[in-house]
Amino acid sequence: MRLVSSGRLHAVFDFGGLQVISLRDGYIDMPPSRLRDEHGCPLPNVPDGVPLVGDNLRLAVNAFFVTDGTTSLLIDTGASDNWHDPTMGLIYEALDEARIDRALITDVAITHDHEDHVSGLIMPDGSEAFPKLERVWIGAGDTAVFTGRLETIRERVVPVSERLAINDWATAVPTPGHTPGHTVYEITSGTAHLLVWGDTVHVPTLQFEHPQVAWEFDGNQAQARAARAVLLERLSEANHFVAGAHLDSPGIARVSPAGTGYALEYLAPPIG
Repeated sequence: MRLVSSGRLHAVFDFGGLQVISLRDGYIDMPPSRLRDEHGCPLPNVPDGVPLVGDNLRLAVNAFFVTDGTTSLLIDTGASDNWHDPTMGLIYEALDEARIDRALITDVAITHDHEDHVSGLIMPDGSEAFPKLERVWIGAGDTAVFTGRLETIRERVVPVSERLAINDWATAVPTPGHTPGHTVYEITSGTAHLLVWGDTVHVPTLQFEHPQVAWEFDGNQAQARAARAVLLERLSEANHFVAGAHLDSPGIARVSPAGTGYALEYLAPPIG
C-alpha cells in the first residue's frame, strides 16, 4: 500500500487493484477525563508522549472511499452540522477536493451510530448527501439511529449481524463493544488486507502502546477492549494495514508488536 497524492483534506493510496482515498471531516477536542483504565475508572494522569491541545485531546475525524474503478464504497460520512463543534463537517469539501462525485455513490458503510460517523448522510440544508444512495450497511445493533433527520434513509439500511460480504473486496465484520453494532470493514486486495475501523481506537498516541485503556463512551468497555485486542493482533500480521476514523489524518498505517503493546507507523505525512 503506498501514498500516491494528497491535499489539504484528502490522501490517495494505491492498494493493489484498488484505490483508497482518505477524507478528512475535521477534528474534535475531548478532555482526557474520557480515558478509562482497566477497571473503568478515569486515568489519574495522561502519560508522557500523549499530546494535548490546551487541556484537551485532539481526535481526527476521517472517512474512507474505496473503489476498483467500477464499484465503490464510502465508509463513514463524518458529522455534517449535527455536532456542537464547528470543526467537523468537511467531508463534502474533501470529496470535491478528491474529485469524487457524490451523485455517483450508491453504497455507504457505517462503522457505528455515533454522530461523527453517520450524520454526513444528510447535508446541513436537510437534503441527502448522496442522491443515488441505494444501500447503507450498519451493524444490526445500531439501526435505531435512522430516525429524525435520518428517517428518509431507513428503508435502504442493510443490517449486519454476522460477517457479510458487501462486494468482491469488502466484508463487514461485527466488532461490538464501543456500540452494540460497531463494525469493521475488511478490504482485501490480493494477499493484502486493510481493516477500516471507527472507534476501536480514539487516542492513537496512547491506545496502541496501552491497548487496555478504554474510552468513557465505550458502551461495553470489556467487550471493546477484547475487540481491540483481536484486531491489533491481526493487524500485526504481514500484509495488514489499518484505516482509522480517529487516527491522525489521513489515518492509514501499519501496526507491529512493541513491548507489551503495539507500535503504529503511518503511511503518509499529516494532512489538514
